[in-house]
Amino acid sequence: MKSERQQYSSLSPTIENLSQAIYIVNRHAKTAPNPKFLYHLKHEALMKLLREGKANKVGLHFSQNPRLSQQQSDVLVACGKYTFHIPPTKNDFEALPHLGKLNSSVRNPKSNLSLTQAKKLLLSYTGLKEAPPQSANKKKAYQKPVFKKLGESYF
Repeated sequence: MKSERQQYSSLSPTIENLSQAIYIVNRHAKTAPNPKFLYHLKHEALMKLLREGKANKVGLHFSQNPRLSQQQSDVLVACGKYTFHIPPTKNDFEALPHLGKLNSSVRNPKSNLSLTQAKKLLLSYTGLKEAPPQSANKKKAYQKPVFKKLGESYF
């Protein structure tokens, strides 16, 4: 019997594995200190699945957390047993039905895939490269303050 580590060491890019990986990346992105790359990875993987016909756009939902406007819509994408939201394009508003408010009782199934394995699978599937993390420990060199005489401009 294979151990759990060996089982996930080389995941094949099936629809089920890819949708689980997107779910894990999306779940971790919500609490990550720098979620930009994780959301980008999720978006690129979903767009490739849509282009290949392995996922489909279901409709539009009102966003749970609209930014500056009162209402904002997201596209609901179904992939395997999972559903995800991505930002809409102009064509989506014309082509897709609006499903109204998000039903909070509908949940994605649980997955026991690690974030590392999920990222490896999605990186190999999309062909993206992860940028090395920038160290936050770099301190800026101290720069003396410049004082102008009273009435002089700083510009």
